[in-house]
Amino acid sequence: MKKRRQFFKTAIGAGMAGLLPASLLAHTQEKKPPPHTLRPKALKRGDTIGLIAPGYAIKPEILMEAKETLEKIGFIPYHTDRIHGNHGYFSNTDGERATDLNEMFANKNVDGILCARGGYGCTRIMHLIDYGLIGKNPKALIGFSDITALLNGIHQETGLITFHGPVGSTINDPYSIGHLLNVVMNSKKLPPPITNIEITDQEEYSKPEYGRYCINPGIVSGKLVGGSLTLVNALIGTPHEIDFTDALVFLEDVEEAPYRIDRMLTQLIQGKTFGKAAGIVLGVFNGCDSVPGPESFTLKEVVQDRIKPLGIPAVYGMTFGHIENNFTLPIGIKARLDTHQMTLQLLEKAVQ
Repeated sequence: MKKRRQFFKTAIGAGMAGLLPASLLAHTQEKKPPPHTLRPKALKRGDTIGLIAPGYAIKPEILMEAKETLEKIGFIPYHTDRIHGNHGYFSNTDGERATDLNEMFANKNVDGILCARGGYGCTRIMHLIDYGLIGKNPKALIGFSDITALLNGIHQETGLITFHGPVGSTINDPYSIGHLLNVVMNSKKLPPPITNIEITDQEEYSKPEYGRYCINPGIVSGKLVGGSLTLVNALIGTPHEIDFTDALVFLEDVEEAPYRIDRMLTQLIQGKTFGKAAGIVLGVFNGCDSVPGPESFTLKEVVQDRIKPLGIPAVYGMTFGHIENNFTLPIGIKARLDTHQMTLQLLEKAVQ
């Protein structure tokens, strides 16, 4: 009789499972452990860099400039014909953009991958990426802005260290190039501490959103995750929502009104793990400030209001974001934040 009761329990359970949507079943299953850290091969002069446009289309003249810059650095640029397409505001269809990404990882002649530009579209192809293929062919994937979705999603699925750094349309800046090469070409020793650029353009850095200040003091360590605040928020509720527990979270954004920054930070704070972060590193939120007045708050007022009560060591104004100078942060690598010095020190090598 006992065996019979157990049989009916099992049968009913199996029958109910068949009626549940696959997405709900996935949430009821145990969360799989994170994959082991996978470091890409260090890049070297003479390597081939594949250019892709996984979001917006790129203008031919901008693509040409990116290729010329890569050649000056010492790399060989390569891309397929898919990068030339225009499908509405995208560079190509979802399927073709995903195929281009997958094929770049599969191509044995391609040593690293640089996103030619950002722009909306990456979240539309996350389910079309061949993560198993990427895990078997680890390569440096570099970009920022909307590329945030790819960088974090691929790291979550494969353990591959990805790189929040310049895209093809912004790689012509010497500061950005120097920081990128320090990280992706250096497999022998840790790069020097990441510090803010020395201010020479007083007019540009006089803008409020370029201010540098400590929100909550402290020296803390954690795994680097993050990128564009908008895209980090866009991942909430998807299979690639970021777990911020014990992480060093870095965020930036561009041309968003203070109330929109407020809304996005509030959404993160009300989530399950943002309050468990080890530290918060905010870049330059270019174009996100507002003239003080009774109908608005400034960007700094919003940042202080939202972040300070968390009590988590945090700084604002590090040299990354939608700005000319952009240092490279490897997603998945442990780093140390010193809010007093406003420095980040990588504690592990990002490449092998």
